[in-house]
Order: sequence, then C-alpha cells, then structure tokens
Amino acid sequence: MHSQQLIEIIKARRDMLNVTQEMLADLSGVGLRTLKQFESGKGNPTFETLQKLGNALGMELTFTVKDVTKK
Repeated sequence: MHSQQLIEIIKARRDMLNVTQEMLADLSGVGLRTLKQFESGKGNPTFETLQKLGNALGMELTFTVKDVTKK
C-alpha cells in the first residue's frame, strides 16, 4: 500500500467517526503537529505512531515483511 492510500484511509475513518485532528491527537497520544504533517503527506510516521492512530480509531494495522531474496 502506498503512503497516500494509508493517509486517505485514516482520514476517512477519522471523518466517519466525526473525530477532529485535535481529538485524535488527544486520544492517540500523537502530537497534533505530527498528525497534521502525516495527513498532509509531509510526515513520515513510525509504525508505532500508525498503531497509536489506528488503535484510537478502532482500526487494526498490520504489515507484512516480504522476503525479496527468494525467487
């Protein structure tokens, strides 16, 4: 998944729940500035930050590590 898709999914979930950026920052423990940068496509959040946002929005975030050395 591309980062822009992830941004749109998280923003859509936040909008669906009628949660403002300020509310999400408070609920997740993620700084408002960090959240705004992420949603504007300027930030590069860690997986921990994404987990915090996802948990606050009732989402399950997973990632897969693909072994690219196997052919």
